[in-house]
Parts: sequence; C-alpha cells; structure tokens
Amino acid sequence: MEKITVGIQTLIPGIPLPYYATEGAAGMDLHAGISEPQILQPGERRLIPTGLKIELPMGYEAQVRPRSGLALKKGITVLNAPGTIDCDYRGEVGVILINLSQEMAKIEPQERIAQLVISKYTKVTWELATELSESERGEGGFGSTSS
Repeated sequence: MEKITVGIQTLIPGIPLPYYATEGAAGMDLHAGISEPQILQPGERRLIPTGLKIELPMGYEAQVRPRSGLALKKGITVLNAPGTIDCDYRGEVGVILINLSQEMAKIEPQERIAQLVISKYTKVTWELATELSESERGEGGFGSTSS
C-alpha cells in the first residue's frame, strides 16, 4: 500500500482531521464544520462545510462519499456521490447532503457526515476511431448482462 503526504489546513479550531477508523479502511471520516446543529427537512439538500482545506499532489483526487451509518440511521446521503475534489482546488471542502427520509434530520457540530477517499487518476488522450474492437458484451446496455 502506497502512502502519500497531503497538506491540510483547519479553518475551525478543534475540528478533527480526517482519519481512518481501522487499519483496512479506504475512507477517512469527514466531520461537519458547523457551530450549531443544522436541520434538514425531508427532501432538503444543503452544503455542509468541513472546516478543512487540502492540497493534494498532482495526479490524485479526493472523493467525497456517503457514510453508510448516516444513510441507514437518518436517511441522509451525499447528493453528488462521489463528489470529486481536484488536486488544484484550494477552497474549503464542502459536502452536499440530502435528507431522503420522511422525517426531519439533525446534523450536529463535528458529526461524521461523509468519507474521503484519496485516489490516483490517469489522464487520457482521445483517439478518434472509425471502428471499435469487438467484445463479448458488444452493445448490450443497461441490464443486458443479467440472467
């Protein structure tokens, strides 16, 4: 497993840095960088700040993903999952949450609201082709491989 160093800046005193909960975890918990509880009504979406800025190395991105516990317990998920943070972005990391439940939900200050996964990416150069090679699947679309 490769390890990299990523610059991080806190905007709120005492906000927890993202961390891996277990040795095998791929995602690090992100916390709500808010000073007062936020109420999300059913169907409501809101940008929740994290109080963090990061500086990723070139060739890496950060993906903001939902937390399964928040989805199961409160019906809250990340709306644009996975959200992508590019390596040249230097603003505050925010998480777009949506309440998919039928009840209002409360987000508490410093509550764990999402996961952050750091990934390498590859850039492509497109090559215009008049034909593409054959494959077993061919042009079979949505659901075409199910029995």
